[in-house]
Amino acid sequence: MARIGDLLAAKRTVSFEFFPPKTPNATMALGKAVGELEALNPDFVSITYGAGGSDRHRTGGVVSWMRADTDLEPMAHLTCLGHTRTEVASLLVDYRRNGVENILALGGDAPADGTPAKSDYTYALDLIHDVATTDCFSIGVAAHPEVHPRSASRESDRRHLAEKMRMADFAMTQFFFDVEHYVRLVDEMAALGIDKPIVPGIMPVTNVKQVARMAELSGTAVPTWLTDRLEGCSDPQHVRKLGVEAATQLCQDLLDAGAPGLHLYTLNRAATAKEIVVNLDLVVA
Repeated sequence: MARIGDLLAAKRTVSFEFFPPKTPNATMALGKAVGELEALNPDFVSITYGAGGSDRHRTGGVVSWMRADTDLEPMAHLTCLGHTRTEVASLLVDYRRNGVENILALGGDAPADGTPAKSDYTYALDLIHDVATTDCFSIGVAAHPEVHPRSASRESDRRHLAEKMRMADFAMTQFFFDVEHYVRLVDEMAALGIDKPIVPGIMPVTNVKQVARMAELSGTAVPTWLTDRLEGCSDPQHVRKLGVEAATQLCQDLLDAGAPGLHLYTLNRAATAKEIVVNLDLVVA
């Protein structure tokens, strides 16, 4: 077992994100991806959570499986939206029983169908407080380099993030495409007295429509240099090749800028993340 806060204090980390599968075929695909990426010896992996807490049991199932049957160190995403404090307390007890030491505490998204998500929590800060009170977990929080889409202003977004980071061990970012967004975020946090690790999240472009939709939801700008490069490209393999090249360059720029680690969104497929790690010579023997 390892706490991510301790890992980040000791070394530069490499990690991957997965999401819980909903079908037997998706379960097989996840198992294949995990097997391939486990061979790269990542420092940890994270398991996402559905809108309104909808994936709470699937997330827990994947985390438990990883703890029992792999050598991976899983970090469970946990959202406050859609949860009572009693439910959160029960989930945290279950995670501790399974040896989980890392939680990414998030606000969460409302269900896509518009169903109200009842909750005892108003903000992620409230959830972070409850997780921190247990004194059992290394806590990560979300950061948006280009500002959370629901923030009133850049200044309020950064103040709120600073509040969260004072209670947490590290932050992990939403994906972005230009290193300048990350550098500015780190500088803004430093100006507010925050020097804890901020791990950049990287989303390689393998499907143009999918990334464009995710970027719209998250408030991430897809830069013209990337759209120009992909414009008119109808061959999926060529799109993937360009996406790997762009993500590899971004990762190198981030490492050069002093990023404490790299967190790659895999979409439950191994090939792209594996190629980027190999390109950067980050495989740990």
